[in-house]
Amino acid sequence: MLLRCLKFLLVVLFIFCSACAKRSNKNTITIATAANMQFAMQELADRFSSQTDIACEFVIASSGKLTAQIKEGAPYDVFVAANTKYPQAIYDAGFSYDIPKIYAYGKLVIWSLDEKLQPSFETLSNLQVKHIALANPKTAPYGLAAVNALQRKELYEHLEEKLVYGESISQTNQFIISGAAEIGFTALSVVKASEVRTKGNWILVDDSLYSPIEQAAVLIKRGEQVNEAAKAFYEYIFTEEAQEILLEFGYSVNE
Repeated sequence: MLLRCLKFLLVVLFIFCSACAKRSNKNTITIATAANMQFAMQELADRFSSQTDIACEFVIASSGKLTAQIKEGAPYDVFVAANTKYPQAIYDAGFSYDIPKIYAYGKLVIWSLDEKLQPSFETLSNLQVKHIALANPKTAPYGLAAVNALQRKELYEHLEEKLVYGESISQTNQFIISGAAEIGFTALSVVKASEVRTKGNWILVDDSLYSPIEQAAVLIKRGEQVNEAAKAFYEYIFTEEAQEILLEFGYSVNE
C-alpha cells in the first residue's frame, strides 16, 4: 500500500513539474541578437519583462552567423539584426512571418582605450598603431561599414596589414578593451552603454563615409501557430518607449 502511494505521488509530482516547465517555456522567448544591440537589448528586455512577465533569453553573434543558425533550425523566436539583408534572407527562405521591418539606424565610431591615442582616421596611420580592430565585413554589417569608410578615405590598402577581424562587434570590442588592438571600429551603442561609457575615447564616423546601417527585425516561424509572447516582444521593439531607449543608446529611429 505504501509503495503504491509513493508511486502515485511520484506521478503527480512528475505531472506538476512538467506543467510548470511548459508554463515556464511558454513565458520565455529566445532572441537572436546582433552584437551591436547587446547592451540596448538588455535594457529593452528588462523593461518588456517587467511589464509582461515574459522572460527574454539572448543569443548574441554577428547577423550573418545568426542567419545561418536560423536556416539550420535554431530555436529562436525573434531575429534582431544589424541590417535588412539578413532578415530579408530569412523571410525569402520562409523562416519568418513578414518582411523585415526597420527598428533603428546604427552609427559607426572609432574607439581606443589607449590614453596616448586620440581616435581619428589620421591616427590609424600612426606608427604606434599596430592593430586596428573591426568586425568581419562578410558577416557583420558594422564591419562592412568600417571597410567602406576606410575605402572612401582611401586608406584601406594602406592599412590593410593592420586590420584584425572579430567574428562580431562583440569580439571586436574585446580586442580593443584587452589592448590586442590599439584602436578599432565599433557601434555607437557600445560606447554609449553604461558598462563602457567611461572607458577610452571615441569619435563618430561621418555618415557620408558608409551606407546607412538600417537595422531590421523579423518574427521567426516556429510551428504552425504564432508564439504570442514572441509576437508581443517583436511589436514592443517598435513602440515609442522602445524607440526612446534606442535613442539613448545612440541609434537613430526616424531617417
